Amino acid sequence: MHSGHTPQQPDQNRRDFLKRSGVTLTTAALASAITARGHAGENNTINVALIGCGGRGTGAALNALSTAGPIKLVAMADAFDARLQSSYNSLSNRFGEQVDVPPDRRFVGLAGFRQAIDCLGKGDLVLLAAPPAFRPQHLEYAVQKDCHVFMEKSFAVDGPGTRRVIQAGEQATSKNLKIAGGLMSRHYQPLEEAVARIHDGIIGDVVTAWAYRAHGPVGFRPRVEGMSELAHQVQNYSCFTWVNGSFLLDWLIHNLDVCCWVKDAWPVAAQGQGGRQIRNEPDQLFDHYAVEYHFPDGSRLFAQGRHMANCWGFFGNIIHGTKGSAVLGEGITDPKIYKGYHQTADNQIWNFEGTAANQYQVELDRLVQAIRNDQPYNETLRSAKAGMTGILGRMAAESGKLITWEQAMASDLELAPGLDDLTLDCPAPVKPNEHGAYPIAMPGFTNVL
Repeated sequence: MHSGHTPQQPDQNRRDFLKRSGVTLTTAALASAITARGHAGENNTINVALIGCGGRGTGAALNALSTAGPIKLVAMADAFDARLQSSYNSLSNRFGEQVDVPPDRRFVGLAGFRQAIDCLGKGDLVLLAAPPAFRPQHLEYAVQKDCHVFMEKSFAVDGPGTRRVIQAGEQATSKNLKIAGGLMSRHYQPLEEAVARIHDGIIGDVVTAWAYRAHGPVGFRPRVEGMSELAHQVQNYSCFTWVNGSFLLDWLIHNLDVCCWVKDAWPVAAQGQGGRQIRNEPDQLFDHYAVEYHFPDGSRLFAQGRHMANCWGFFGNIIHGTKGSAVLGEGITDPKIYKGYHQTADNQIWNFEGTAANQYQVELDRLVQAIRNDQPYNETLRSAKAGMTGILGRMAAESGKLITWEQAMASDLELAPGLDDLTLDCPAPVKPNEHGAYPIAMPGFTNVL
């Protein structure tokens, strides 16, 4: 099924994008942003606060500071001082006076996001890149303070969080605020053109879609002496379900979203499975997932996630229509469309011709252009639905049951009750047993509703 395609290395692709960030601007965004006036304060300077200063947050700040027109980073917040300082040093070395964040505007701890956002004025920009569990409260506060927002994926980890995000997005619309969601594949020109061709019928009606992310193990940081249990879990956010919502959500969200984009529909139900076969690190992470989603018309989406050494790997989407097929999605830098189902060179009927701009940069270019030109721009609902697709799959795999979209959206089960009031010294939402092991979901027994 995948002949002729070499598995992509996702981490390498992401690093390459970040290295190129700030180099390429779209011509339209450049022209519009330079000439626009009056929508980012009297002097047309957009002030920016960065919440979450890890690799992705630093990358988002780099992209924001590389957009056209006057823009400055004026506040930063992170749970950990070392990560904040590393991000500050990297950005200030690159952008000089565009980074105006003195020590009294660098905030450490889980509550620091409020202080950083309070440094902004109405119509300024917040970059939300803390772990996904914290996104709902951070988004709510930014909208409350009348700020525009870029929010990194994933956008919530459960039904209650997703509903909060959607409500905040509705409030943003009523306030004429602009919100971008970090599904950068939606801003990758080769993929945009491929999806447009599919929507125009080049492969007929879409009947099946596959989303893959299969590669080596997810890393784990041993607990640092003196670090609180909660801080340890936040530091290892990819490994604890309450913080990142699972590998299936936070690592497959882009390709789940691309499949739904291609299909132009969201799933109505899912059933699946997963577990820990190889992984023995003290965390909650399944090392494999397989989930089948049902679309409203009865067609299916199949998602496969695995992070194990010495196994077959693939990172992308396979799409089958009634007349042909496509290989595309995150991990596929050069999407292609084929007649029939054998994806070989002699069957290829389309590929992108041209030079693609950096999708991480484009998503910030488009957001800042909308801010400067006061154009409608709100990706919240679509982003929340993409996140809910991953949450639905996680719920199905962890429970071993068929879960409907309505059940998942209506669920009142919070993975971390009381999260809004947590500090790093609070008890963690999940605790290890006497052997240092954490609770693992057990299909057939775990309650997800």
